[in-house]
Amino acid sequence: MLQRSSIVNSVKVNSASFASLVQLGDSRIINGFSRALAVQREADVFNAKEGNFSKYSVFTEPIPLVPISETLSISSHHILPVIKVNNISILAMSSSAILHVGNSENVSMEARVKHIRQLFHRQDEQ
Repeated sequence: MLQRSSIVNSVKVNSASFASLVQLGDSRIINGFSRALAVQREADVFNAKEGNFSKYSVFTEPIPLVPISETLSISSHHILPVIKVNNISILAMSSSAILHVGNSENVSMEARVKHIRQLFHRQDEQ
């Protein structure tokens, strides 16, 4: 892996949550992973048996990874092996987001969210 120095004058991140990462410098492997149940309800009712990710197929289905079959040809010449960044300003990062300044050999990111709406059944909707 090519090694470079990462120089960042200023980083401002207001909020980083739910498996988010700020990485300055080289890394060999980055694995970001996040899963969430987003439930919207008309009534504030909590069921203690909910929250089981295995109940929902979205969390267990394999993600198809299409192999890269293209021939890649890259030629580069780095006189100064330095990555220079003046300012980075981020309002918010969430759900396995990554801010990375540097080189990475292997990056894998995954975020899965199941959205559920629980609304009252209305008589006039029949």
